[in-house]
Amino acid sequence: MYLPSAKPRPPVPAQLPPPPRHFASRSRELAELTELVDDQRPSLVVLSGAGGVGKTTLALRWLHDVRARFPDGQLYVDLGAFAPTGPVEPAEVLAWFLVALGVPAEQVPIGLAQRQALFRSLTTERSIVILLDNAVSAAQVRPLLPNASRSAAVVTSRWRLTGLAMDGASIVEVDPMDPAASMEMLRQVVGNRRLDAEHEAAQRLASLCGGLPIALSVVGARLSARPRRLLSTEVGDLSGRDRLANLAIRDESSVEGIFDVSYARLSPAQARIYRLCALHPGAEFDLDVAVAVVAGPADDVAGAFDALVEANLLMETADRRFRYHDLLRLHARHLAEQIDGPAACAEVVVRTVEWYLDMTAAAEMTLRPSRRRVGPRFRPVSGRPVLFATVADALGWLESERDNLTAAVRAAAGQDRPDLVWQFCEAMWGFFLHTRHYTTWLALHEQGVSAAVHVGDRLAEAQLRFQVAFALRSLGQHAEAMEQSTLSLRLAEQEQDGYATAVALLELANSLQETGSLTAALANLVRAEEIHEAAGNTRAVALCRRRVGEVLAELGRVRDAIEQLTSAAAVMAAVGDRTGQARALRSVGVVLLRAGRPVDALAPLEEALSLAEDVGTPYYLAEVVAVLGEVAEQRGDLATAREQYARAANLYAEMDEPKAKELRSRLARLARAPSDGADDVED
Repeated sequence: MYLPSAKPRPPVPAQLPPPPRHFASRSRELAELTELVDDQRPSLVVLSGAGGVGKTTLALRWLHDVRARFPDGQLYVDLGAFAPTGPVEPAEVLAWFLVALGVPAEQVPIGLAQRQALFRSLTTERSIVILLDNAVSAAQVRPLLPNASRSAAVVTSRWRLTGLAMDGASIVEVDPMDPAASMEMLRQVVGNRRLDAEHEAAQRLASLCGGLPIALSVVGARLSARPRRLLSTEVGDLSGRDRLANLAIRDESSVEGIFDVSYARLSPAQARIYRLCALHPGAEFDLDVAVAVVAGPADDVAGAFDALVEANLLMETADRRFRYHDLLRLHARHLAEQIDGPAACAEVVVRTVEWYLDMTAAAEMTLRPSRRRVGPRFRPVSGRPVLFATVADALGWLESERDNLTAAVRAAAGQDRPDLVWQFCEAMWGFFLHTRHYTTWLALHEQGVSAAVHVGDRLAEAQLRFQVAFALRSLGQHAEAMEQSTLSLRLAEQEQDGYATAVALLELANSLQETGSLTAALANLVRAEEIHEAAGNTRAVALCRRRVGEVLAELGRVRDAIEQLTSAAAVMAAVGDRTGQARALRSVGVVLLRAGRPVDALAPLEEALSLAEDVGTPYYLAEVVAVLGEVAEQRGDLATAREQYARAANLYAEMDEPKAKELRSRLARLARAPSDGADDVED
């Protein structure tokens, strides 16, 4: 039994390893640690993060900075989460701590409970800090916590150790370093001269290391040992398929080895999900696509994801949404190739692409339910339950997954599946029509047209060239748009497909109208309407009537124009197309406004506004709001005009729509106009 004596107290323990030699800014985490460790109560902080992210380095930097706050000493132990002999038992750690606190080795109690009780007694009146490095579980940590209100324990672990939250722990996620901090760390190791001489290569090198201090340390050590080696040479070595293998120093640190240790602790099912989900072509993904990729029960996949997040092998970016660190993704993909094989990996990628295509097709069916499609992937979708109840739901999903859809198209091309590439472009038509993401629109369609040509599907090519023409015309590239419309028309006529012919005629008429060829435009529109009417395509007939009405208005036939537009709005309402109805009503308002009847224009425009707001389509909402601004301006209500122009300009700007610039000019002009007494509206 240990009995305190009157002998002098032993030296104050100072067991912390030396502070890190190279440490880049972790100001957020350091500030969070300082805030969390309270002098008035026992503090427990868990630094959790992936292997190699710098948890121990961060802990040591902070503890050395604040050790004066703990005058009775600092205790340290590596709990051996990944030691070959297994994790260290709490009883063994307590024996070390008790000796460090002055208990003679022969008087250390035998049992865990007795050692824990003595440890608590000895720390009750002391202000100490303990670093518990590489912890494996909450159960391993709990017996090692000090008892004094002025003491603190900092735990590092590759697991989140969420069980410690019940003990009052604060969990700090240690993320990879940002580009600036990565460059700072490289500069500390390699020196200013070499980084300044090859600044771009240094930035690329930092990016290839993914913000992981272990990777940066490996690269920095190699460059320090070889002062004549160019940074660009290092970049070249790390840019190939063997990046992980090159992030290693022989017989020393290895990024891949660190990841392997974490991977080895996964169950077979968790390991399989870790490997296969890394084959996802995008940066992040949700749980639904993971279930489809793994082809397993949703509850099992969700459980595996919980384990991967807990082990910091997967990051949770939002509710049910996840991403891999770049280097962990490479690690998992390499394992998938080795364990599952190239054929299985290719099957997973195609399955992922097909899932996104089917979801996109389902969203498109909600956006434009009456439109004819030529892609075979639409056929099974038409028999499924509705996945998106509203246009807003469909647009919301498509917008949130836009980057993944683009990645899926690239992946389809990489798997030599041109049939999937062009169908993606057809399926995204409604999305692009509503959002006007022109850069993505044209980039994907360039691949889509090539894919349709490759498979020899002239009807698909005609459809996609029409969609390209629409985008080009909207961007003011009329010559290129007319070229694509003409090619679309030729292909449709060769296939003797009336629907595709009418669609091409309609788009060609749009370009003719915008370039001033009103008579030719009207002739094409009339022909397109006749084709649709003969086929019984009611909505398409209404669309043609709207366009006919708009051309008639430009020809000065106002009464005929309003008749056509009113008819189009009624038909769109009858078929349930509220967007089409809003567009036709907007056109009625425009015609009345141009005819000098701004008061009469208000009723159809306000109805159009209500419909557009209900549907939730930004582009068509902006179209209506901009015209309401014109009405207000004509009536002398400059405050309202400014408000409407600003709202429309902001909506357009969010889509990179060129019309935003025109509205900004109107706002600038109104800002110079004499005040009407109303308060200015901020842009």
